[in-house]
Amino acid sequence: MKRFLALFLLAAASLLAQSETISLGSRGKLTIYLSDKWRFDVSDFGDRQIVTIKPKDETNADCTLTVTYPEVDRFDTKARLKQRVEIDGVKFEERSVEGKARAKEFALQTGYGFRCDFTDPDLIGRPPKKGDFKTISVGLIRLNAEILIEVGISADGFNSAPYNELLGAIEGMEFTPGRGGRR
Repeated sequence: MKRFLALFLLAAASLLAQSETISLGSRGKLTIYLSDKWRFDVSDFGDRQIVTIKPKDETNADCTLTVTYPEVDRFDTKARLKQRVEIDGVKFEERSVEGKARAKEFALQTGYGFRCDFTDPDLIGRPPKKGDFKTISVGLIRLNAEILIEVGISADGFNSAPYNELLGAIEGMEFTPGRGGRR
């Protein structure tokens, strides 16, 4: 009975979902699924694309994905990518509750990626204020040898519904490879 109820709720939620498909040219396309309470903005700069996801209401959370196309695949192993994410996270260490950048793996359908989570000690216990985020996750996803995605998720808590919606959208995004380039 519980399984049936879970499947029913999942199906009902999908009716309220929207998707955004980002063309990566000959490299393929990326599809992101979220509820209809979020809006997408995609900016194409040729050498990179920036996807911004913001709430349509007063929810205090957002997400930025920067899709780049490196000429050299420097992150051909999980270990190298994890190390880069932890190095990038050092700038947040001193001003965070965590005090250290510890990479956590994204649960992705395609590729691999890591993120570091940080909490602002000055905002703990304070009521949410639009634009002041208590938590931030920063990381990198390597879809394949020619596509790298920088990830930033900001919210009022790692257990908050908006944070988990955004994280779920990233982990559930679908990549359809194109005909171009190297693999």
